Amino acid sequence: MNVARSFNNWRKYRQTVTELGRMSSRELQDLGIDRADIHSLARQSVAR
Repeated sequence: MNVARSFNNWRKYRQTVTELGRMSSRELQDLGIDRADIHSLARQSVAR
């Protein structure tokens, strides 16, 4: 994997973590997401 792609993946991961982290517990619950799962969901978003 090249440097640019790695950087873009890292940015996508951080953006996902940030956006989900800003949501309230109620909003996450409405989406079926547990706060403890945010980092694993962000990793999955990069793998796609």
